[in-house]
Amino acid sequence: MKLSKHLLLFFFSICLFSTQVSAQNFDNLKRYKVSFALATGANEKLIALRSFFANNQKYLLLVNPETLDTKVDLAAGYTTSSLQYSNVLAIFKNTAYIKSLEAAAAKDLQLQNAGIDHAIPNEKGITLTIDLCPSHKALDRIIFQSVFDEFKKIEQPAPLAVSVSGKWMLKHQDDLNWLKSLTEKKELNITWVNHTYNHEVNKLPLAENFLLAPGTNLDVEVLENEKLMLKNGLTPSVFFRFPGLVSDKTIVEKIEAYGLIPIGSDAWLAKGQQPNAGSIVLIHGNGNEEVGVKDFIRLLKTKQADVKNKQWLLFDLREGLEKEFE
Repeated sequence: MKLSKHLLLFFFSICLFSTQVSAQNFDNLKRYKVSFALATGANEKLIALRSFFANNQKYLLLVNPETLDTKVDLAAGYTTSSLQYSNVLAIFKNTAYIKSLEAAAAKDLQLQNAGIDHAIPNEKGITLTIDLCPSHKALDRIIFQSVFDEFKKIEQPAPLAVSVSGKWMLKHQDDLNWLKSLTEKKELNITWVNHTYNHEVNKLPLAENFLLAPGTNLDVEVLENEKLMLKNGLTPSVFFRFPGLVSDKTIVEKIEAYGLIPIGSDAWLAKGQQPNAGSIVLIHGNGNEEVGVKDFIRLLKTKQADVKNKQWLLFDLREGLEKEFE
């Protein structure tokens, strides 16, 4: 009997440790770098995008090329073969991941709104994306609470994507922890999108603004933001949103070379753009876009009956693109 109790305690401690590893904040993260590889393990064939060390162990940031799901896992659990980005494009050309990258690249000449701006065209509903640019104002929690309240009876956890910037995370720890608590309680299913570390804005024309400003260091904007996400217990997705939705062909190619899929929007509510079936809707939840927030709350109210009858749903960005390119 004593032995059984000891065994129970032993197995409990193993389970507890495993849970802590999967949800840990990587505070002492080191040697973080772009590292493409074919990663095979546990009947999975994944793509490693990044590698890093923490607690004297090597970790990988992995993506499933069919579902676009990402996860962080110990490198020791996989057999890896290093790849160049061009190899990734060739080997996985028939997957949703590569097809999404190609679809985003097809619009790379646009100064604003390059990337994928629409998904699941034949479905009734939208993909909701909420941007958190640097701001001294508090999070618009009403957006997230309204989504949960409206969809809890038919879609729980309700899916949405949050584009998070580094400087927002640094100044809004309480709000970030609140968002994380919503995912932990299964109230919302949040896809975390890279929105750059600094999100710099100047007074120059768009062609010299945001990431197109002279002297921009993309490694800082992309990789330092991912590191900060991991340090805060967030798993970076394969999606990227340009600050101000501003880019050019060269920078789109550079972002995709990090393995990231640029996401635009065909319904930026604060600009008066109305969503259609399958729209990727954009609102800012950082306290700086009162009009967009009010428009979204109004949109939810007008769709209450359709939501109740499952005729107007929220779609997961990953599942939407998987379905679009299956």
